[in-house]
Amino acid sequence: MKIYIGSDHRGANLKKEIINSLTEDGFDVKDTLLKNSEQDDYPDFAFEVGQNVLNNKDALGILICGNGIGISIAANKVKGIRCARVFNEDDAFKSKNHNGANIIAIAGDLPLDDAMKIINVFISTKPASEERHLKRINKIINYESGKYNEL
Repeated sequence: MKIYIGSDHRGANLKKEIINSLTEDGFDVKDTLLKNSEQDDYPDFAFEVGQNVLNNKDALGILICGNGIGISIAANKVKGIRCARVFNEDDAFKSKNHNGANIIAIAGDLPLDDAMKIINVFISTKPASEERHLKRINKIINYESGKYNEL
């Protein structure tokens, strides 16, 4: 499985640790082409990871910034991306299995062990399959493409 990962400067150290851990576990992890600096901006990383996930059907994404909120907002501006800011393993499971998330965002100050528990749940969780979840995800997709007519 291909996993795209990006972070602003506040998540750069955690990102390196996550890349090492996922690579050791046999995942194909791709870092952003953008380099981190004190002046970097989280939207740039969110947009790059979002585009890469869209261009690689079975890929997932991981984003990291100070608290995970800003980068998740930016990622959700990429048409076709459903990014959830997650804080724990339950969030990771539900974001993918209930909400069809293809990217998660986490805080840069999470301890590596906690981050890896969240990430491993996200990676191993099966995508949404229950009709009630698929119905909701399809409403989001339809709205995004201008086909939503239930208002």
